[in-house]
Amino acid sequence: MSDPQAVARAALKARQGAGARYDAPGAPARDLVWARRGTAYFARLLNGLDSAALDRPSRVQGWSRRHLVAHVSYNARAFAQLAGAVRAGQPAALYPSATARQAEIARGATLPDRALRHLFQHSEVHLNVEWRDLSDADWQASGTDLAGQPLPLCDTPYLRARELWLHALDLDAGARLRDMPAEFVAALAAELDTRAGDGAETAVQAHFGAGRRPFGVAGAKLPEDWPY
Repeated sequence: MSDPQAVARAALKARQGAGARYDAPGAPARDLVWARRGTAYFARLLNGLDSAALDRPSRVQGWSRRHLVAHVSYNARAFAQLAGAVRAGQPAALYPSATARQAEIARGATLPDRALRHLFQHSEVHLNVEWRDLSDADWQASGTDLAGQPLPLCDTPYLRARELWLHALDLDAGARLRDMPAEFVAALAAELDTRAGDGAETAVQAHFGAGRRPFGVAGAKLPEDWPY
C-alpha cells in the first residue's frame, strides 16, 4: 500500500515545479513535521492576540507575552544561523553568550506590534530555507550549544519543536497539552526516561511545567538554569 504522505509529497512537488526547495532525503522528517506543525500552532495563537493581550504576562515569570514571542523568534533565527554557518563549513555556536541572548530578548520585547509579528514570521521562513538547503552530510554535522557542547544539526528540528509547543502553552492563550502530536508527547516523556504511554501527558506536564505559573494563577519563579 502506498504511503499517503509520500503520495501527497510527490503531488506537491509536481505542483511546485523544479525551482522549489525540498528537505534532503536524510533529513529528520518526523521532527521537521513536529516543528512545522508547532510553528503553525504558535502562529495561530499569536494571531489571536491583540496589542493589549501581548502586554499581559506569559506563564514564564517576569516575561510578558512579548518577551515570549521575541524569545521564540530569536531562537528560530539562532537555529537558522547555525545551519547556515555549518553548511558553509564555518565554526558555529547557537548563541554567543547567555547575556547576549537575554539582551536580545529584552530588546525584542520592545518592538512595535507589527515588527514583532514580522520577526516571528521572517525568522520561521529563514529557518525553513536553511533547513531545506542542508544536504544529507550537513545534517550529520554539528555546531555548539549555549554551554559549548556539540549540537548536531539533526537534533535541531526536535529542539525547535519542543521550543514551539512548550512555549505555546506559556502564551496562556488557549493552548492545551492535548493539542500536541501524541508521538511528540511520547518523545518528550521518553526524554525524561519515562515510559511513553497513558501517563506521558502527566509526566510531561509535571516536568516541563516546573518553574511556570499554573494557568490563570500569578506567581511561580522561573529557575535560573531554565534551558528552553
